[in-house]
Parts: sequence; structure tokens; C-alpha cells
Amino acid sequence: MPRVRNDLSVYRTHADDWWNGRHRWLRILQSLVPPRLEYFAAVVGDWQGKSVLDLGCGGGFMAEALAARGAAVIGVDPSEPAVAIARSHATANHLSIDYRVGVGEDLPAESRSLDCIVCVDVLEHVDHLGGVLDEIRRVLKPGGLFLFDTVNRTLLASLIFVTFGEQILRILPQGVHDPRKFIKPSELRTKLLQRGFEVGRFVGLGPRGLNRRLDVTFGRLPTTAVSYMGHARAPLEASPTGDGQRVQLD
Repeated sequence: MPRVRNDLSVYRTHADDWWNGRHRWLRILQSLVPPRLEYFAAVVGDWQGKSVLDLGCGGGFMAEALAARGAAVIGVDPSEPAVAIARSHATANHLSIDYRVGVGEDLPAESRSLDCIVCVDVLEHVDHLGGVLDEIRRVLKPGGLFLFDTVNRTLLASLIFVTFGEQILRILPQGVHDPRKFIKPSELRTKLLQRGFEVGRFVGLGPRGLNRRLDVTFGRLPTTAVSYMGHARAPLEASPTGDGQRVQLD
């Protein structure tokens, strides 16, 4: 058993391997982009010209997919090595992505400046969920979209991600998840509603099978008991402070 839970050091130590396919857990992260984008695209429609912030971008899997679809992408991540490899890979592939080092509780973006925020594999790791949601509300334009997925706080999710994923099958980095930080859909919905968001229906996401490399594949599930995706729209009225400044609700 790892002594530390929610250990995100792998995003620094394995940044150089982000795109080379050497590590199974990174291949799994990359394979999650298509099912996530399928759901998000049904909400957004056309990405062309939209200002999108990829919160917790890592080495750039989602950011590059969004840029390839015509979005003006800002990628934000606390790991400097991951951001560095993301910049390098985007440049090599002639993609214009604005990568910035930063955290969800203090986003490096102007208030009411973004059409959309995409946040995957992040909310179940943050230290202050309320503070992150406050910042997302601050930087979204009125009516802007928050697109996300996260892990449900259930015994089944803990068994899949921690017991089997980390400890038995060892296909995920040891200690990367803390089941106590997983988020029930009702909790996330309540926090979003408190901030004035219009919250859409949550849909299930989880393991569906194995590919030719024996990597776990993910896709839509009929249950949210493992992981779930969702979207929420920022209110059209002015921010709670009336001037676009940071505000903290809880």
C-alpha cells in the first residue's frame, strides 16, 4: 500500500514519456480523449474559433485534439515538466496552443474571457473543489460552458481504480488516487447550482474492454457508479461580485 494518496508526482517524473506510448497508464489517458470528445462535441457543436481552456492539460492529449478541431486553446497544468513537453509536442506538430503553468484554484486567465473550460481527470485530485469551481465561474463568459468528467465516490469506483487498477493489475500509478477525494454526482451538482450554473444531465463513463495491446478501453456506460461526464452553463448575469473579481463561496 502506498504511504501517500493523491500522489501526482508521476506527471512530473514521466512527462518526457507523455507521447511515446511507453507507459500503459498514459496510453489509457490518450485513449480516453475520443469518448470524452464525442460527448463534449454533442454539447458544444462547432469548436471552430471558440476560446477553450484545458484545465489540468498534462502533456497535451486533450489540448491538441481541441486545437486540431479549430479551438483557440489555453492549456493549464501545475506540472512545469508536463507543460514543457506539451509545448514542445505542439510546436513539432504545428499547433498553436497557449500553455501556462497554473492551478485550478488560481487560474491564469482573465475574468469572463473564455467560451469553454474542459476539465478531465482533475476534479478528483484538487485540494479545494469549491475554489476551483469559483475560478471556473470567474473566467467563463456569461453563458460559457464547463465540460468535465470525474470519479464517483462509490465502492465500485474504488475497487476499479485503486484495488484493481493500482494494486492488483498495476496499470495505474501507485497512489495516484485517493478514494476519499472522489465526488458524488449529487455533491458536484449542488456546488455548481450554488454558483448559478445551469447543470445538464450526467452520463456514465468507465471501462468497456481491452484493445490489441491489452490496454483497458473506456466509453459510455449506462451507470454513473464508476465515473461520469457532465456539462454546466455559466449564468448569463454578472458575476457575484459584480466586477469579475475572484469570489469564494465555500
